[in-house]
Amino acid sequence: MARIVQKFGGTSVGDIARIKNVALRVKAEVDRGNQVAVVVSAMSGVTNQLVDYCTQMAPLHDAREYDAVVATGEQVTSGLLAIGLQELGIQARSWAGWQIPIISDDAHGKARIESINGAAMIAEMEKGHVAVIAGFQGIAPGNRVSTLGRGGSDTTAVALAAALKADRCDIYTDVDGVYTTDPRIVKSAKKLDKVTYEEMLEMASLGAKVLQTRSVEMAMKHHVRVQVLSSFSDARGTLVCDEDEIVEKALVSGIAYSRDEAKVTLIGVQDAPGIAAGIFGPLATANINVDMIVQNISRDGTTDVTFTTPRADLERALKVVKDSMKVPYKSIDTDKAVVKVSVIGVGMRSHAGVAQTMFKALADKNINIHIISTSEIKVSVLISEEYTELALRALHTAYGLDAA
Repeated sequence: MARIVQKFGGTSVGDIARIKNVALRVKAEVDRGNQVAVVVSAMSGVTNQLVDYCTQMAPLHDAREYDAVVATGEQVTSGLLAIGLQELGIQARSWAGWQIPIISDDAHGKARIESINGAAMIAEMEKGHVAVIAGFQGIAPGNRVSTLGRGGSDTTAVALAAALKADRCDIYTDVDGVYTTDPRIVKSAKKLDKVTYEEMLEMASLGAKVLQTRSVEMAMKHHVRVQVLSSFSDARGTLVCDEDEIVEKALVSGIAYSRDEAKVTLIGVQDAPGIAAGIFGPLATANINVDMIVQNISRDGTTDVTFTTPRADLERALKVVKDSMKVPYKSIDTDKAVVKVSVIGVGMRSHAGVAQTMFKALADKNINIHIISTSEIKVSVLISEEYTELALRALHTAYGLDAA
């Protein structure tokens, strides 16, 4: 007997027919003799509608009441799925975040889980009962409902799997696994059988939409084995696991891309100690994330500083630069028509020449590189957005990832 946590996203529970399909999948796991807990998202589109209600009522609404409204979406789904399981003869009961309880901090709208007491749920599961949990929510100080922000249901599932000491956390979505790159762009992309936590974390942070970064971080911290599967097929999924579980590590496991980038260049900045702190300190204070950074020093004693920030934060970043930054500069240049492309693989640690392969493949296609950044298992470049598809296909071939 294994203890399994299953998570079903919004598209998987998009209507009553799909919720009934989910009930059948849960029943199949129970019939295999396993203990099962299920985490569900709100039905597709429901959360956006609830958020819109709050905004219509008051654009600057109370975040605590926002959470009270938005958390109801998952509660509806959990109750409906419990009813569906009962119709199939399965003893099931829905659980809200406060009933478990899932304790969070008080950052309403983007709360972080602090602890989960899974004792009561384990007792029910050991009786053969299925627990159906409303994802995305917890209980904050003052006994107020909290919501966990984007990807909160994935985070709930992984955190719950850790608390229950589950053998595996199965995350069902509308894709059937993790691919070497976006199969909508590169038809030869192939599904990975296994991927390490570190690789998945890089992929998630660099644009892959399969799993949210927070859930991967939690899985890696607690060594929760996560399987990504499709709700709409019986195809084998991708296992996200410790590096030790992967016998032969690929040089490059995947190629990710992010269109959510904007480039900012400060031209004619004085070249002196403390300049970088003077530029990036105010941006950090304004909670604006800065990613890739490059500095070019000129002979006249000035330097050009280029950095990237999320495209949605570009106007805020420019306002900070103009209003709060004390570092003088001659002019400022921006570019939103850029994309970040990254090659990822734990095999890079023990192989040389990975970056050179990337640079040559792009050069052969006459693609100019704006910025380069690296980590132990990743090389990222910023290029013009118009070359996204050409770059992905060229790199996929260059690293031998095309499906046989």
